[in-house]
Amino acid sequence: MSELTYRQAINQALDAELAADPEVFLIGEDIGAGGGVFKVTDGLFAKYGAERVFDTPISEQAIVGCALGAAMQGLRPVAEIMFSDFTAVCFDQIANQMAKCRYMSDGQIALPLTIRMATGAGSGFGAQHSQSAEQWLLNVPGLKIVVPSTPSDAYWMLRAAIRDPDPVLYFEHKALYGRKGEIVTHESVPALGSVSVVKPGTDLTIVASQLMLHYALEAAKSLATRGICAEVLDTRVLRPLDVTAIRASVLRTSRLLMVQEAPSLGSWGASVIAALVAESPAPWRQPVVLLAGADTPIPYAAELEAAYLPSVQRIADAAHNLMQVPV
Repeated sequence: MSELTYRQAINQALDAELAADPEVFLIGEDIGAGGGVFKVTDGLFAKYGAERVFDTPISEQAIVGCALGAAMQGLRPVAEIMFSDFTAVCFDQIANQMAKCRYMSDGQIALPLTIRMATGAGSGFGAQHSQSAEQWLLNVPGLKIVVPSTPSDAYWMLRAAIRDPDPVLYFEHKALYGRKGEIVTHESVPALGSVSVVKPGTDLTIVASQLMLHYALEAAKSLATRGICAEVLDTRVLRPLDVTAIRASVLRTSRLLMVQEAPSLGSWGASVIAALVAESPAPWRQPVVLLAGADTPIPYAAELEAAYLPSVQRIADAAHNLMQVPV
């Protein structure tokens, strides 16, 4: 498959699943003739019509509620919440209905529902449209949380999410929509996947996702000029989180730097560190650092937003400092 942008990869994944399964339909605000606020669904309304691509009023509760009922009846809805921040509006439906439907029906009701949403900072959308809402949902059993970082993962993991029999929350980072990449060829749609080693290394492990993954890769280039060979891991899925792969990497490299753009309290990065310490068969002696976004609402001003986020330089400096800690 040719090189695509992150946006195009998601669009083509939706197109492929709409074509492959008549039970798949899209529902969301402005996703029809307008092609979505980020143009991710561009062209799909013209191709599949109003019966497969539903425009809705500005009501996240209506979008998720309709999709939830349709999934319970055996359809495969793909709902869009324009900004992940507004999962707060339909949190009850996601946390108390979607996540618990299979469990409370003793497995009699599957819920093949995917919710797509734009997430993350770095694009100047301000405090109410830039949060990493995936952090809010980590403590809800019954959900799968997908955070693709590349066009290839965006394509294949969305197709896998739509085919999954359980609810999947699919987070698209706004700052990545224009980023290009080759789409890996597979004979069939692979499973959602787990942590991947994007760059092998020997001196320390850097774990990141989405925008921070790309910052981490740039930082790894800078570290190489200082004689430090960093291994960079992409989480790809936050729930269930593949702690085993992260532990294996850290035991090879002896040092761990977690990088995320959300604040540290209650985050996936903090959860990884807690799991490593709790599950290690011996006292955990490897030096660990969590580099996270500031504990503040996300600023609108470009200079302040940049200060809020971990930067390439901050990641490189944190890794360099971590290398000074004896093991």
